[in-house]
Amino acid sequence: MSSTDFSLQAIDLGKDFKEGSGEALHVLKDVNFTLKAGETAAIIGSSGSGKSTLLNLLGGLDIPTSGKVLINNDNLFTISEKLRCHVRNQHLGFIYQFHHLLPEFTALENVAMPQLIDGVDKDKAREKSIQLLTEVGLADRLEHKPGELSGGERQRAAIARALINNPDCVLADEPTGNLDRRNAENALELIMQLNRSYKTSLIMVTHDLHIAERLDTVYELEDGILQLQ
Repeated sequence: MSSTDFSLQAIDLGKDFKEGSGEALHVLKDVNFTLKAGETAAIIGSSGSGKSTLLNLLGGLDIPTSGKVLINNDNLFTISEKLRCHVRNQHLGFIYQFHHLLPEFTALENVAMPQLIDGVDKDKAREKSIQLLTEVGLADRLEHKPGELSGGERQRAAIARALINNPDCVLADEPTGNLDRRNAENALELIMQLNRSYKTSLIMVTHDLHIAERLDTVYELEDGILQLQ
């Protein structure tokens, strides 16, 4: 179960990229954002608006040009890369549009991976992985590799992997974007259901307003500026 005093905060967050001409492209401009324990937020915006860039910064996967990201008041960008990885593994879970499962490992091994990286006993990691895979409806697919799973099944395994370390917050980047309508609806229902039962916070990047409106708060990113809808 996630911590009840969790908080994730972006303060004056900015990100620039250098264009071919050498000029700076301001993708994010002074973004301010706060998420507390159990809250859910959607970030919408047109393609190329910087939604995924923002999510990567909030998750400590990229370095900002300016500003900071605080998890429980600790700045992700003033600590070592090793400690940042530890904080990510301890507090955050990630779900992507493309599942990013390792093809040479089974569903069970893929889900257990974050626990094994964190030094959890192999048997305990296996037990927790089986529990989660059962919860997402894959009890009979434990030993199947990603290539033997359907698209919907691969995304369900990725959802289980995101929750394996009981994260305080799940960051989801277009998690239904690569699925057909039926599987997309099933995946969304599953994410929302597990979010409630595990009491995690959730940040979801989506281009779909129908999906966004199911979350507590909706933000729109336009011209590098994040605004509450």
